[in-house]
Amino acid sequence: MTQPQPKLYPRAIRAFAEFFRLEAAGGIVLILAAAFALICVNSPLSAQYKLLLDLPVAVTVGPLGIDKPALLWVNDGLMAVFFLLVALEIKRELVGGQLQTRQQRILPMVCAVAGTVVPALIFTAFNHGDKEAMRGWAIPTATDIAFALGVLALLGSRVPIGMKVLLSTIAVVDDLLAIIVIAVFYSHEMSYVALGAAFAMLAAMFVLKQFGVKSLVPYLVLGIVLWICMVKSGVHATLAGVATGLLIPHVDKRNKIDDAIEYSPLETLEHQLHPWVAFGILPVFAFFNAGLELGNLQLSQALAALPFGVAVGLLAGKPIGIVGTAITLRALGWARYPEGMDHRAMLGLGFLCGIGFTMSLFIASLAYIDPVLYEEAVLGIFVASVLAALTGLAWLRAVLPARAAA
Repeated sequence: MTQPQPKLYPRAIRAFAEFFRLEAAGGIVLILAAAFALICVNSPLSAQYKLLLDLPVAVTVGPLGIDKPALLWVNDGLMAVFFLLVALEIKRELVGGQLQTRQQRILPMVCAVAGTVVPALIFTAFNHGDKEAMRGWAIPTATDIAFALGVLALLGSRVPIGMKVLLSTIAVVDDLLAIIVIAVFYSHEMSYVALGAAFAMLAAMFVLKQFGVKSLVPYLVLGIVLWICMVKSGVHATLAGVATGLLIPHVDKRNKIDDAIEYSPLETLEHQLHPWVAFGILPVFAFFNAGLELGNLQLSQALAALPFGVAVGLLAGKPIGIVGTAITLRALGWARYPEGMDHRAMLGLGFLCGIGFTMSLFIASLAYIDPVLYEEAVLGIFVASVLAALTGLAWLRAVLPARAAA
């Protein structure tokens, strides 16, 4: 007997449509930024590009100072804002979105876990004998939501809304898993004094939340201080964005509060941050991190185990893990596909989840100090992401029926 499909209320549809437009358009800008980085580093602008990455930027307030090259300000600072937005999205989905019930959670959550484990195992199979290369085992485990939705947008009205929601939800859970991996495996030697100060900031935000403080200002001020503490502590600074996002309160009708009077600080901040992240932070990150010098690549690097492990992990591991799990869950009667999707559409979604651009580049930057290993990882990410995008686009164009535009 066919189970009834959950209702998508008009407000939820409007919110998701806005999110999809921003993410899809942001994905196109992201691709252009990465292409511009490749052009710069492989042209007479190469020296200026590298100078920009290494440009020292120091901020000093009294006795406290942070001195980093511009590349690390982007990767540690701007990406903390990106992770703040990710945390807001995760919390919203858990409290009142596509992850609020067990039935809604099981398909994307189990698929996301399998889509993380299988690529990691494939990478390990290629690189288990190389201790340094194995630092990047998590590179092929993440999906780039902006890039993937940007590709999906090219299919227009062919794509059922349930497919967009499922892809977004898998990517959000994927990001949560990536956050855990970064916290556990990519932190450095710790300063317990700074770590203690960070916990004090977290405690202060928790107290604000318990007392019902809904103004965003105190949370964001404490979040900035938390970021500084994280920079000094050795725990990766982007986790400050995650912690702040999870502690910002979410108010909605399920809390029996009239939305005409009260508002959600979480949704307000998410709405304000989305365009800045989609059209500013992620393209800047791509520009700073996608500069692969193609002329310096040797055939031995292109055929090395590291880029193969990354590329095969993304291209094959993602669809194998996600699609295989989805088919199994459906066969057992534990989950169902969204309306308008079948096995063929799920396979296309699995291909798109192999686009690992932003988060994969970020993890590669944490994993490898050796520029040769980093270049090999970037090469694998580029090849896999482009092929996954083209394969997913071609497959879904072939299997999804044309629909009249709504």
